[in-house]
Amino acid sequence: MRARSPWRQPDFRRLWAGASASQFSTFAGGAVLPLLAATALAASPWQMGLLTAADKAAFLFLGLPVGAWIDRARRMPLMITANLFRGCLLLTVPLAWWADVLTMPQLVVVALLAGAGALVFDVAHQSYLPTLVGRDQLVPANTGLQASHSVADVTGRGIGGGLVQVFGAAYAVLPVGLGYVTSAVALARIRAREPAPVSSGRRTIRADIGDGLRFVLGRRDLRAITSYTAVGNVAFAVLTAVQVLYLTRTLQLAPAQVGAVLATGGCGAVSGALAAGTWTRLFGSVRTVWIVPLLTAPAALVVPLAQPGTGAWFVGAALAVLGHGMTVYNIGQVSYRQAICPDRLLGRMNAGFRFLAWGTVPLGALSGGVLGETIGLRSTVWVFAVATVGATLLLVLSPLRTGRAPAERGSADVGAGPTGQPLPGSHPGPDAHGS
Repeated sequence: MRARSPWRQPDFRRLWAGASASQFSTFAGGAVLPLLAATALAASPWQMGLLTAADKAAFLFLGLPVGAWIDRARRMPLMITANLFRGCLLLTVPLAWWADVLTMPQLVVVALLAGAGALVFDVAHQSYLPTLVGRDQLVPANTGLQASHSVADVTGRGIGGGLVQVFGAAYAVLPVGLGYVTSAVALARIRAREPAPVSSGRRTIRADIGDGLRFVLGRRDLRAITSYTAVGNVAFAVLTAVQVLYLTRTLQLAPAQVGAVLATGGCGAVSGALAAGTWTRLFGSVRTVWIVPLLTAPAALVVPLAQPGTGAWFVGAALAVLGHGMTVYNIGQVSYRQAICPDRLLGRMNAGFRFLAWGTVPLGALSGGVLGETIGLRSTVWVFAVATVGATLLLVLSPLRTGRAPAERGSADVGAGPTGQPLPGSHPGPDAHGS
């Protein structure tokens, strides 16, 4: 019998609507806040790096305990609370600007606390999805969510840049905060009753954290995915720390043009979401995880080669190719991790992965700021490009290259969901279940 599409479930559509509103706010904020710092507050490269680091600092300092906490609570109420918190927090920025008291320290604190809210929302969201749609629908469900993520990338960054151009960066923060509130309202309409979490008895938070880390680090396939994602995130954090300064000062683009270039990159992410099923049918879900990054990563080398004038638009094209590859990769690796992890460990697995893969982002952002100050903006972008291309070796040299990563012996729950079946769409070899 053909599995029911997640789009036929009203509650999934409500989850999708709430996630879409949340993603719009995230990407709009990703364009508006750096532009506010760079233009209205005249931030230095170091301050831009600090602002970028603050946004992801929670993944490093709170990631592991948040995962254990989420596995002990119902996840939907946490998602709603996290977005209400982020919405109210960001609305303080235009109020402070109106009162003429907005400073860089306040902006950094806002980014830091909003990042903590993002951590709770993201881990709870990825842990809640298998409960709502079932594991056999993870790939189409994640494809739909990633598509809205990609569209939000295009509209959020593009509209964010335009709003800054028309109204000023401080007041452009207003729709960012309202988007989080709208997301919370949509999520509150989900009617499905979430099962109560499995009691951990007298187990400590430290023991629960250890379970999640052992699951992530105890498997060669997950170690490869985690390592590649970590290096790639550090590289993009270096770029993010200086990209607004690079586009505005080195390539001499106006704020609206910056938003347009970033939006062009987001178009690649949309195409990646639409093409993910095709890539999976061609190569299988396991091989797609390493083949697509290998094919698209070299586009990063175009970014530091761009020159002022028409050459700057090559940056947008390069970001589009990278966005395509990253989106296909993310759909594959997220679905893969969700499918092989038991329900009771989902929060800790996702948090452990994010701690290892995203916890280094603040260090990358700070490094980007330091490099921008010391070796210059273009040279810093070269660091991003070389690291992005080199990171693909971590996947190519991993068990994922054979397309039989689920076949490893000696790991708990290896290559299977709760029913012992391989990940849908994968092409395991003859040893898929071990011998």
